[in-house]
Amino acid sequence: MKRILLLICIVFAVIPAGAQRVFSLDDCIQTGLERNYSIRIIRNEQQISDNNATPGNAGYLPTVDLSSGFSGTLNNNNNKLSDGTTEKTNGVHNETADVGLNVNWTVFDGLGIQATYDKLRELQNLGELNTRMTIEDFVADLSSEYYNLIRQKIRLRNLRSTLELSRERLRIVEERYYIGSMSRLDLQQAQVDFNADSSNVLNQLEQVHTSRIRLNRLMALEDVEEQVQIKDSLITPNPFLDEVELWKSTLTSNSSLLIAKKNQVISELDYKKIKSRNYPYVKLNAGYGYTANWYEVGTTDLQRRLGLNYGVTVGINVFDGFNRKREQRNARIQIQNQELRTQELELGLRADMSNFWMAYRNNLDLWSLEKENLVAAQENYRIAIDRYKLGDLSGIELREAQNSLLEAEERQSIAEYSTKICEISLLQLSGKIMDMFHEND
Repeated sequence: MKRILLLICIVFAVIPAGAQRVFSLDDCIQTGLERNYSIRIIRNEQQISDNNATPGNAGYLPTVDLSSGFSGTLNNNNNKLSDGTTEKTNGVHNETADVGLNVNWTVFDGLGIQATYDKLRELQNLGELNTRMTIEDFVADLSSEYYNLIRQKIRLRNLRSTLELSRERLRIVEERYYIGSMSRLDLQQAQVDFNADSSNVLNQLEQVHTSRIRLNRLMALEDVEEQVQIKDSLITPNPFLDEVELWKSTLTSNSSLLIAKKNQVISELDYKKIKSRNYPYVKLNAGYGYTANWYEVGTTDLQRRLGLNYGVTVGINVFDGFNRKREQRNARIQIQNQELRTQELELGLRADMSNFWMAYRNNLDLWSLEKENLVAAQENYRIAIDRYKLGDLSGIELREAQNSLLEAEERQSIAEYSTKICEISLLQLSGKIMDMFHEND
């Protein structure tokens, strides 16, 4: 009996954890959006895309270089003059110093610069879509884990309730055993059932702990073992989703579909960039500089030059081994492939929508059915325990009623959770997953 009481104490013990924070779903999402490492990384990558989308990176702007230099020569000269004499000079030292400003500017390259700039802006938009998709995936994962923790806690409550029922049964059997109205076999069977229920509760405590750790990890809490408490204790699915509206939203707002369409646009810009090489290019250059030369021989000791130079270059690639045509053919194939990928993705989204919708409606029906079954199971157990107390029902039959009640509670919990997961999947598919962020407002 002492071992039984000790086991009960272990199962129902509440370990003081100091001031525990209480998180609603909105709180969990907000915390995760601020702290989750994957989201912080994808936002940094988006910032890189934003930084790259500039006219200068595309080639719209000129380049300006400032340069300077100094050089010298030390020569021995041997000059044969026209009168036949020879003039020799040893150790002739000449020096040159220069400084200049040079400007180069490609003013036209067959609209290739414009295509490059448009691509950089599309890559910037693609970075935003990738960030959005990462955030949506995160919200879906965190919401699923949040409701999984609720489900695991509900199951823990159900198992503890079952354990309490087994404890009451064990108490009744012990009292009747001591007065001789029940056999030792009845006592042993009640003890076995109580121990089994105690074991189930201990195992479920582990499941609750694991779910809480996963939730803390998604939120990137500093203490991943923090005993956070969640605000909600029940799962309430939304039974009012509309399939037609969800599909319309999927076609216009699904992140994966938008990314596929954006990649198709980028492929078209790559083709435009390659095609620009069919046209001539125009480049301007100008420079302004100062040069000084020092001479040891000759009539000039120092020569200085300060001036401007400028020019224009016009050219066109006439032949490059047919590489340009090859690249254009490949670029057109890439455009076709992106169109096919988009169509394939849309078909896959339609299939996913159909499957999730079927599961959603089916689980709603199961949820409604299991609520009725639970009421019947609760009534059945109340009748069974009354008959058991009167001695009109065996322990095995009471155990069956008890198991039926637990199974009914478990099936209802599974139906609620499964419906909620389908709801989350449908919202994620349709690009409305951020509605989960404010559903409790």
